[in-house]
Amino acid sequence: MLTLRGVKIRYVAVGNEPFLQTYNGTYLHCTLPALRNVQEAINHAGLGPKVKAIVPLNADIYYSPYSNPVPSAGDFRPEIRDLAIQIVQYLHSNDAPFVVNIYPFLSLYENNYFPLEYAFFNASNKPINDGNYLYTNVFDANFDTLAWSLKKAGFPDMKIIVGEVGWPTDGNKNANTENAKRFNQGLIQHALSGEGTPARKGKIDVYLFSLIDENTKSIAPGSFERHWGIFEFDGKPKYELDLSGLKKHKSLAAVEGVSYMHKRWCMLKPRHAQNDLGKSIDYACSLSDCTALGYGSSCNHLSAQGNASYAFNMYYQFKSQNSLDCDFQGLAMVTHKDPSDDKCHFPVMIDDRPRVMLLHKNLVYIILAILQGFLVVLLLVS
Repeated sequence: MLTLRGVKIRYVAVGNEPFLQTYNGTYLHCTLPALRNVQEAINHAGLGPKVKAIVPLNADIYYSPYSNPVPSAGDFRPEIRDLAIQIVQYLHSNDAPFVVNIYPFLSLYENNYFPLEYAFFNASNKPINDGNYLYTNVFDANFDTLAWSLKKAGFPDMKIIVGEVGWPTDGNKNANTENAKRFNQGLIQHALSGEGTPARKGKIDVYLFSLIDENTKSIAPGSFERHWGIFEFDGKPKYELDLSGLKKHKSLAAVEGVSYMHKRWCMLKPRHAQNDLGKSIDYACSLSDCTALGYGSSCNHLSAQGNASYAFNMYYQFKSQNSLDCDFQGLAMVTHKDPSDDKCHFPVMIDDRPRVMLLHKNLVYIILAILQGFLVVLLLVS
């Protein structure tokens, strides 16, 4: 590990999930050379023993066949198996771990018939039998599918790190704070318990994804992509989470000293014209974040008028509450009454202007002082 100005550096990631099937092989030929170049640069700097170059890979690089869907049947995808083994060999030669991103939530999202309880760690599902191993959750099954794939490649003891794992809180019917808290707390306790997985005992090295929401992230995979954070965009915890895994009921601490814009919202006028309302909503959502309005999301229950108000307000907040951005051809107005309900939150964004305004004020004082100085000089001269 390298410590640089208080930052502890263990790994340098070379890309992220470059072998996703959706990339259609775009990065197959450049990933290994890039990995080598980065690690050799680290070695040349004399940091090789402490800092390792890695390639975080998605769990879709390995699989179990439909004819025998158990972890022990796992192997790397046939079309990339040779390349995957070359990367594993290079990582192993530098004593670097295999980093994989595992998302049980996606098992639910991609398969309507996937059993909900199998995604969590405290469920009472009927175990899946794989020889002498019993699996009660999909995380362990996924992890061990990779372990078996590495074993078949000749690296049975290679260290595995889960580079990303988490649960979103909005943007899908299964994405909510209750499920996120249940999954993440269960994951932490499971990872730190030392029980490991059926095929790999011991503590599991995991990195929880993610710290805060990203309200402009691409939603091509799904609207939930903007809601992985355990904190809101303003640093408030979404739910209680004990990161120690010791069941001591420790809570996450909120960020202090956050300044917000004025408590005002942009709403659809009570008696509005229907003309071009759809176009106005589409325009507002295209330049802000309306993922909470999607099917199964936190604001999906709103009326058509509520949908318009939510869209207008998000645009208005993204534009720093500029009065000109709450018009929409006369359809909208500014209100000081919070339109949120117990499920749907109409946010007021963080205000980064106070310091700028203070700076401007200080500049005015400085300019006035300079002018006063010139005036005094002129009086003395005259």
